[in-house]
Amino acid sequence: MKKLSKLFFIACLFLTIGHLAIAQQPDNQSGVTELYDFSVNLRADYGSLSRFYSIENSPERRQRFESFFKDQIIKLEKFNFNKLSTGGQVDYLLQKRYIDENLFELSVEEKEVNQLKRWIKPAESLYELEKKRRRGLHLDSEKVAADLNDIAKKLKAATAELKKENPTFSRELTRRAERTIRGQKRALNSVYDFYKGYDPQFTWWVTKPYEVLDKALDDYSKVLSAQVDKSTLPKDDGSGIIGNPIGREELIRQMKYEMIPYSPEQLVEIANKEFAWADTELLKASREMGFGDDWRAAQEKVKMAFVPEGHQPEAMLKLYNESVDFLKKNNLLTIPPIAEETWRMSMISPARQLISPFFLGGETLQISYPTDDMNHEDKLMSMRGNNPHFSRATVHHELIAGHHLQGFMNNRNKEYRSYGTPFWTEGWALYWELLLWDMDFPQSPEDRIGMLFWRMHRSARIIFSLNYHLGEWTPQQCIDFLVDRVGHERANAEGEVRRSFEGNYGPLYQLAYMTGGLQFYELKKELVDSGKMTIKEFHDAVLKENSMPVEMVRAILTNQRLKKDFKSNWMFYNK
Repeated sequence: MKKLSKLFFIACLFLTIGHLAIAQQPDNQSGVTELYDFSVNLRADYGSLSRFYSIENSPERRQRFESFFKDQIIKLEKFNFNKLSTGGQVDYLLQKRYIDENLFELSVEEKEVNQLKRWIKPAESLYELEKKRRRGLHLDSEKVAADLNDIAKKLKAATAELKKENPTFSRELTRRAERTIRGQKRALNSVYDFYKGYDPQFTWWVTKPYEVLDKALDDYSKVLSAQVDKSTLPKDDGSGIIGNPIGREELIRQMKYEMIPYSPEQLVEIANKEFAWADTELLKASREMGFGDDWRAAQEKVKMAFVPEGHQPEAMLKLYNESVDFLKKNNLLTIPPIAEETWRMSMISPARQLISPFFLGGETLQISYPTDDMNHEDKLMSMRGNNPHFSRATVHHELIAGHHLQGFMNNRNKEYRSYGTPFWTEGWALYWELLLWDMDFPQSPEDRIGMLFWRMHRSARIIFSLNYHLGEWTPQQCIDFLVDRVGHERANAEGEVRRSFEGNYGPLYQLAYMTGGLQFYELKKELVDSGKMTIKEFHDAVLKENSMPVEMVRAILTNQRLKKDFKSNWMFYNK
């Protein structure tokens, strides 16, 4: 009995030592690094503060977040960087990057608000009123009514001064002014909605002054907007697309943030090289189809192989099944059964198809196909642009192993480490298109033309978006480029350019597809083609690290020791 007890004690001791060893290795498969608690608390605290200090451009919000992020830097610097694991070093650098970017944006906000101080001051007292509302303090309703009435008069006077002096503001300052007045209006609405009906005196006194001031804020915002310096606005080149080209300096700053150590011009050069490769392959496929070097004729035949009306969803399901069977047959990565089980479909509305003409993905595959109320040209645009040959590889992009699997794994692995970069999100999905080409996934020259369309499209995105933001191209030139060099339907090209420059995408988003894809492609060569990892190990490892700049994924997978003053230096394109 004593012997059994001793053995049991030894076994427990080994188990305890084992658990301690695991706990002391922050890069274990369960996920956490030394910065786990810091990262989780930073995100949670930021969320709490954002919900509490919710009025955009208010001095209170700005000062609180400046203080918050400066405190986070102090906490972060208490970690001994050189003693951190590689994963811990990555988290340190990425959190420092995140904090610095927020402080930079706050400094820009403060600078612009100070430039507008005279014109946004009339309604500033609303901030203090909203602050009292947050804690539910009882208000002197008669005084509130008088204060609101006084603010409305100040706005009227400010409007007269604006018209008399006629100052002009840059586009950026005008937007800041609009957002600031909108924040003041939100503060007003917050107060009124809280007390109305509940406090009879408040309702009796405040309702009319509130209505007058609410309208006055709207009117004042319009007057401020009209003061924009027209010379700072992009001109309509006939396309009707008015974007916001940010210029070379800001492009470089944002690329530095995303850890892309290339200049805009160098990325355009890379895209042109990829385009030249695709041109050669396109001609090969065209010749196989019997069209010689007339690739447009070959592409036209492919476009006309669209799915009959009413059958697009089942056609996409067929492509999905083929794609997943290919992944499994070649043992390319782990596919959790619930990820396979839970994806689903929806239909993109006709109105949205004018902006996003191709199907989209994630957990829900959004099908692009015409409905009966679309006009004839729009119907053909949707049917031709979403034919099965064009869609063959992009099913991988949108579902598995692309966006759906990405989201599925992000929710289950190192969820605290979601740094939200399109170079990882779109780059990973695009990488699969590059890999599938190498693995002969396209079964015919028609399939290859379909895959090449997208490859050329992603190269074109780099070229047209950077040229636009550098001030070299107009939106119409971008549209023409997509039509002439890629083979887009003109309506689709217009939708693509409008989406790029007037949608909710950052200036670097469109170049992130191919650029991020090439990063993953090079990393695969470094780790898989060299024999250091199997391809399945590589893919599974990437998906377990969550979203971050690809150079940081590389650092983790190669166990690269980093420096505290790390600067991106990975030149990932060697063709």
